[in-house]
Amino acid sequence: MGDRSGAGGSRRRRTGSRPSSQGGSGVAAAEEEVRDAAAGGDAPAPDKDKDGQDDVSSGHWDLRCHRLQDSLFSSDSGFSNYRGILNWCVVMLVLSNARLFLENLIKYGILVDPIQVVSLFLKDPYSWPALCLVIVANIFALAAFQVEKRLAVGALTEQAGLLLHVANLATILCFPAAVAFLLESITPVGSVLALMVYTILFLKLFSYRDVNLWCRERRAKAKAKAASAGKKANGGAAQHGVSYPDNLTYSDLYYFLLAPTLCYELNFPRSPRVRKRFLLRRLLEMLFLIQLQVGLIQQWMVPTIQNSMKPFKDMDYSRIVERLLKLAVPNHLIWLIFFYWLFHSCLNAVAELLRFGDREFYRDWWNSESVPYFWQNWNIPVHKWCLRHFYKPMLRRGSSKWVANMGVFLASAFFHEYLVSIPLRMFRLWAFTGMMAQIPLAWIVGRFLRGNYGNAAVWLSLIIGQPVAVLMYVHDYYVLRHEAPTAGT
Repeated sequence: MGDRSGAGGSRRRRTGSRPSSQGGSGVAAAEEEVRDAAAGGDAPAPDKDKDGQDDVSSGHWDLRCHRLQDSLFSSDSGFSNYRGILNWCVVMLVLSNARLFLENLIKYGILVDPIQVVSLFLKDPYSWPALCLVIVANIFALAAFQVEKRLAVGALTEQAGLLLHVANLATILCFPAAVAFLLESITPVGSVLALMVYTILFLKLFSYRDVNLWCRERRAKAKAKAASAGKKANGGAAQHGVSYPDNLTYSDLYYFLLAPTLCYELNFPRSPRVRKRFLLRRLLEMLFLIQLQVGLIQQWMVPTIQNSMKPFKDMDYSRIVERLLKLAVPNHLIWLIFFYWLFHSCLNAVAELLRFGDREFYRDWWNSESVPYFWQNWNIPVHKWCLRHFYKPMLRRGSSKWVANMGVFLASAFFHEYLVSIPLRMFRLWAFTGMMAQIPLAWIVGRFLRGNYGNAAVWLSLIIGQPVAVLMYVHDYYVLRHEAPTAGT
């Protein structure tokens, strides 16, 4: 009777019905309650404690514990907080690489040798051919400046100025290449640095010539409008900053040559002051990261590359793939460090010293879901130059977007091969082929992959593609320098 009365009392409190005097009414009420809960009716809500847990001591239990919902890994769940999984990936990555690094130290010992690095740059310290090449580069910059000075005053025709600029730019590419290819005392590393300086000079002077030409065309149009209106060209107009041809000075030229940009302007954006703490941090990063890169190359990459020569010689494809995958991790890590060292530390340090205001040297290329997005955002100075001086001029001349894109990739492939084949004194076109392979890769990724899958494909191409090119060049260089003399004897 106590149980029956308790059940009946509970039901009376929930429904507000009058109490039943019959003894079996409590059992019937409980059965009706169960039927209501099973049919989805009003189930008794459990009491909650202060922590949000069910208060089982109250004697009220919820008869429903399920609801319509998706698993967290399902795309329809709307769940997006995977921070713990990301942390787990980072921990696993650190542990796996730490194991590889310890294995390398145990097997090879400490291979880092700063003196060996210095010898790569100073093979002949009494001639320093790479440094001499860099100093001679000033001649070509001054030649372009003198041509522009004479064009500004009308001492040269536009046709003659164009011919002189083309000759000067062609010499900028051919002269250091001939020296690096023919002079035995220059080292491959010094040759690469010298050719990089001349490549940057080529792109900068190309932009310098274009912008000054646009200024002359604009000045001619302004004079024509003023003459037709019977007014002076600049009558009553307030001038802000430097105007053409007042920009044609040595200080303006060398500021542009030193500035971290490839695109010339008459008036660059300037920061208000030099931030000493910011500059000191960038300089410390430069010193630390360059030593870290050299140490990783000597300790991690060089032994792996050396051990890859025998599988290449024996054409053992399984071992070749194993060496390729083993090389992929250190190569990619060094490339990421190089990216931060160059585009963040070095370029920001130079910009801070010159108070150069535009610090957009890179964008979020790591979020690339397509190959074109990566190439448009990882190297902003080069991208701006290609867009301003190559892509848009081709469109204005009537080329289609596809042809213009092909032209940009061809130019990029040429300079990649230029900076690799000439210092190594051999032409294998692996860098050129790798760059041109980006075109079909971009089509495949854009056609079949989207979102995270596209981003993963871009990362995979970066991690695997570069080691393939490195191994191919090292193998060919090794065969050319070591195997060929043996075969000849």
